[in-house]
Amino acid sequence: MRPRLPEERPTEPPTGYKIAHPVLSQDGTRAGFTGVSLGGALPYGVLDEAGCVYGRRHRAPHRRCDCGFHCVHDSATAEAMLCLAEHRAAVLLEVSVLGAYIRFERGFRYARQRVRTATVGPCACGAAAGALADAGWGRPGWRALTAACAGCVRGRTSLSLAGFARLAGEGLRVRAASGGAGPPVDLGVCELVAEAALLQARLDWFQSQLARLDKRGPQG
Repeated sequence: MRPRLPEERPTEPPTGYKIAHPVLSQDGTRAGFTGVSLGGALPYGVLDEAGCVYGRRHRAPHRRCDCGFHCVHDSATAEAMLCLAEHRAAVLLEVSVLGAYIRFERGFRYARQRVRTATVGPCACGAAAGALADAGWGRPGWRALTAACAGCVRGRTSLSLAGFARLAGEGLRVRAASGGAGPPVDLGVCELVAEAALLQARLDWFQSQLARLDKRGPQG
């Protein structure tokens, strides 16, 4: 007889950590995330259910497959993955493990999840991120986003951190890493201030381009 795996019945959903790339739908109406490994081709929402990436009809997570969401037990392990060159633009997620799951030594493979918090790293210039801007790549129907400060957004498609949280919904909190955990970005006045700063940065960039064109004069 094959021994049965032990079953857990926690009173609260387990907490896990993972990294992912924030994404924005092509029409700008939805926000979510896409993974950095096996399930990277399938963007997911803040509250979502996993499917088999191989197209099989079984429910995830299946014992004889590696389908399902994946996360690790502690944030330090997930943050260590951000050191890899190919993952530098990813964000750190804190998630609730929902539904059926399989526990491993370092983490979980599971059926459903809720992303509670997304921590965005610094802009490529080193400044604290104030927005998520078009990263220059994506998936079919989705634009990948990356951390950007107000000065580096320029004319790219972008969202403030609070704007991304609002669009993603389900109570997601988005915060910028600044040496410490820091408080989550609140919606409301803070959101408006951040978006106003981004708009001003874009106006400054357009004005500088117009000034440069004026100096060149008409082309004959």
